Amino acid sequence: MGSNEVSAEPLMICAPIRSQCVEQIVKNMHQAKAQGADVVEISLDHITNFHPHNHLQTILTNKLLPVIFSYRPKWEGGLYEGDENIRLKALQLAMELGADFVDIELKAFSCFKTIMEHKKKHSNHGKIIVTSYVDGVTPPTSELLNLVTLMQATGADIIKLVTNAQDITEIKRIFSILPCSKVPLIAYSVGDRGLISQLLCPKFGGFFVYGTLDGNPVPGMPSLERLREAYKLEHVNEDTKVFGLISKPVGHSKGPLLHNPTFRHAKFNGMYVPMFVDDLKEFFSTYASDFAGYSVGFPYKEKVLSFCDEVHPFAQSIGAVNTIVRRPIDGKLVGYNTDCEGAITAIEDALIEHGCNDGGKCLISPLAGRLFVLVGAGGAGRALAFGAKSRGARVVIFDIDFERAKSLASAVCGEARHYKDLGSFEPEKGAILANATPIGMHPNIGDRISVAEASLKEYELVFDAVYTPRKTRLLKEADEVGAITVSGVEMFLRQATAQFNLFTGLQAPEHFMRETVLSKF
Repeated sequence: MGSNEVSAEPLMICAPIRSQCVEQIVKNMHQAKAQGADVVEISLDHITNFHPHNHLQTILTNKLLPVIFSYRPKWEGGLYEGDENIRLKALQLAMELGADFVDIELKAFSCFKTIMEHKKKHSNHGKIIVTSYVDGVTPPTSELLNLVTLMQATGADIIKLVTNAQDITEIKRIFSILPCSKVPLIAYSVGDRGLISQLLCPKFGGFFVYGTLDGNPVPGMPSLERLREAYKLEHVNEDTKVFGLISKPVGHSKGPLLHNPTFRHAKFNGMYVPMFVDDLKEFFSTYASDFAGYSVGFPYKEKVLSFCDEVHPFAQSIGAVNTIVRRPIDGKLVGYNTDCEGAITAIEDALIEHGCNDGGKCLISPLAGRLFVLVGAGGAGRALAFGAKSRGARVVIFDIDFERAKSLASAVCGEARHYKDLGSFEPEKGAILANATPIGMHPNIGDRISVAEASLKEYELVFDAVYTPRKTRLLKEADEVGAITVSGVEMFLRQATAQFNLFTGLQAPEHFMRETVLSKF
């Protein structure tokens, strides 16, 4: 995959607007400009009781940015169900009134010729975009190239190809065609698995990226705010090293808000993006050498070990990897675990800060000899269990999968319990409680692990690996009964600092990263 010679086009950020009334469209155009968009795409088929001349005139009179008009029929995924001639005449009128761009479907090509001829006759400055929507699984690259050739033959100024990826591996086909178009090409995939088609577009030769208005999320599209604050795609080029979060889901991740600003602060040409992965084997075989490294999230921290060429001995002993780096000298994938030290040192430092280390006399760890009650035996749970054991704690593990709890307990010389018994479990005074499950994570912020309220006060410290929200329901209730609380944000920051060192070979700017986390979370 390389860059596109045609794409001397400057990067453009486009905000889609799908409002039902013209007054709201005008407001949205102002919002789009304020939020950093370069152009807006207005869907005329979403306007209630659309009156072409009046509404188009109002929009164009009040525009602050270049405008793309689309008028999508129902047979191409839009809302318009009326007469085709009326639809195309509305788009022609948009050109006459001074539209910057008009978007027409490839399937309407026969009627499209009329608008092309009208444009030439009247020397309109507006440009025509020909669009093709592909349903289902993204076709092979050869078929996409044939489609690109067909669209180019229409004589359009810009061509656009939109797919609906069923798997993130399909996006590589989109990246592959970007260098092959003889005219400017907009190509992306909709849906959660298509997000990287927007974010990595400039690296692989694209020039046009969609970003949504704040409060108007669209699956597979970043928000204008994220583009502005986290990604800053104007800095991305073909030499940018890409790091991704492999997870399912990925929408909760705050990693891009931390890693991307830190890369720029360190003057490192890198980019960190969420990657919604369904099948690890397909993912690693498809993107065999395209990306420089990965963070690994739920539910893959254990499964991913088998896809690493080498695993650091510490991560191997834990049985979980949360960081993978492609070694530059030979391209091999090397797995590490930065979760363990990130979580355990956060807990230790909180205990020390509150004087819970025998007045400073303890020379080993404030966890030594304590009961460490762990909920969750997955990847994050394994890191916590091994970390607690290494500090001399006595580990008790609850998990909904009792066999998994028993396996982990055996590895750390601990004790396994059924998850259903958590509510009746009575800890000893001064114990540590650690949640390593996703329970309580956004959007299910009202949930928490089933610890009895009465027993919460027996714990010296309560830790929650969930970091969205920063203060989970579990931590709020632990605060109320006087326990020391440690947010998953602290673990996230510490493991990310170690990841930065592994990703870049540089020393992480820890103060900058902490300030960034505290301001964004």
